[in-house]
Amino acid sequence: PLARTIAKRGFNNNQFADKVLAINVSKLEAKFENGETVDLETLAERGLAKGSFDVVKVLAGGDLTKKLTVKAHRFSRSAEEKIRQAGGTVEVLT
Repeated sequence: PLARTIAKRGFNNNQFADKVLAINVSKLEAKFENGETVDLETLAERGLAKGSFDVVKVLAGGDLTKKLTVKAHRFSRSAEEKIRQAGGTVEVLT
């Protein structure tokens, strides 16, 4: 049948969605020292923020033992807990 040979098409609204840069806590542990501030500029300097993106989201993959001040647009709940348990602070950018 002809319907099976033609590619499916439909509503796709991805062109308006935010491009999210996801960074795991384990990468912050590897690239930053105790007491440092993590923001968009330092992420770019350390090679963690490459390309174009609209929003930075910190995810909870891995462990964190260093006290960091993390500034990002979004945080997963477990990533926020890990940062605070290590003695760090979380700041949400708008």
